[in-house]
Amino acid sequence: MESIYKDLRFIEDLQPEMVGIGPFIPHKDTEFKNYRAGSLEMTLRLLSIIRIMKPDVLLPATTALGTIHPMGREMGILAGAKKYALYDNKICTGEEAAECRGCLDGRIKSIGYNIVTDRGDYVPIKNKKV
Repeated sequence: MESIYKDLRFIEDLQPEMVGIGPFIPHKDTEFKNYRAGSLEMTLRLLSIIRIMKPDVLLPATTALGTIHPMGREMGILAGAKKYALYDNKICTGEEAAECRGCLDGRIKSIGYNIVTDRGDYVPIKNKKV
């Protein structure tokens, strides 16, 4: 746990505009293949903590969450998050982009959110128009 606290302190000190986290998923062809996979629960907990720490940070719900749980990306958004081929069995690869977008749009609407297609520039909350 001390490592997690150090990482959170690092994020606080760094003041990044974007923080991308997801569960570790071992890849069979790397030296990390026998390492334990990250958990959905810890990833969701950390997304929530980071959202509280940095309310205006860009915080994506990664495809790794959707790979380890069928509703993982939606759970990530509900935990505070607002897609990378680094591991085996990545979801939404090989599909037509429109199919994946349509599927994702429906999934996001099912939890009460809408997909935004704006550029996504970093804008601190204090500067956003309400």
